[in-house]
Amino acid sequence: MTDPLHARLQSALGYDFNDEIALRAALTHRSWTSEHSIPREQRERFGMDNERLEFLGDSVLGMVVSESLWQRVPNAPEGVLSRLRAAVVNESSLARAASKVDLGEAMRLGRGEDRSGGRARASLLADALEAVFAAVFLDGGIDSARVVILKLLAERIEEVTRVGTDDPKSVLQELLQAEYKITPKYRIIATYGPDHDREHEVAIDAGDVVTAQGRGRSKKDAEQAAARAALERLRLGPEPSLPEEQTPADSDEALS
Repeated sequence: MTDPLHARLQSALGYDFNDEIALRAALTHRSWTSEHSIPREQRERFGMDNERLEFLGDSVLGMVVSESLWQRVPNAPEGVLSRLRAAVVNESSLARAASKVDLGEAMRLGRGEDRSGGRARASLLADALEAVFAAVFLDGGIDSARVVILKLLAERIEEVTRVGTDDPKSVLQELLQAEYKITPKYRIIATYGPDHDREHEVAIDAGDVVTAQGRGRSKKDAEQAAARAALERLRLGPEPSLPEEQTPADSDEALS
């Protein structure tokens, strides 16, 4: 008989398991195993808890998201695609997706883990979601896994690949933090016009990763414009640099 929580989860995922043992295994945290006996079939096929499934699910997830990004951003080089993928599959992104389908309520946790807030803990949610992706893959194949993964992460994929987002600052920050552990900083470098018609120019400081500038009527608009420009540069890859023997200053001197 299907557990009601598992039934609701399957409905939210849009996938009905043929083999519910795979789903139960994906939802079994190691804290559960110290308080309950694990059926022999589950142990032999999937292990004591969901950690082996999590390992497989990480690879399945990475392949599906990589394929989606490769199709959506056809001109992006490998480095940019890697950064975009990291922003999609990081812990916070997966935890948010897991929360949307109430995955925490269906997880099998030990009493201590449950009392300490494990059902809402980002690391547990992200790990369990990867395990669920693996369970879908084993139960229904890669096509079923692709459908489930894209159902839960399509919005996030769209967000990180759309330079014209309404909030490019947030997208840029998450991209830089996921890949480089850098938080971009913004500074006003110039102000133009009279008080009643002022325009600001803002530059982004993000180490050596990316530089960009933007202009706007307000500081906020200028920062968003700079972030949008930075996202565009990250999508297109680094700009070609001049050979060391010929810099712009050298060229000016040669002409004088």
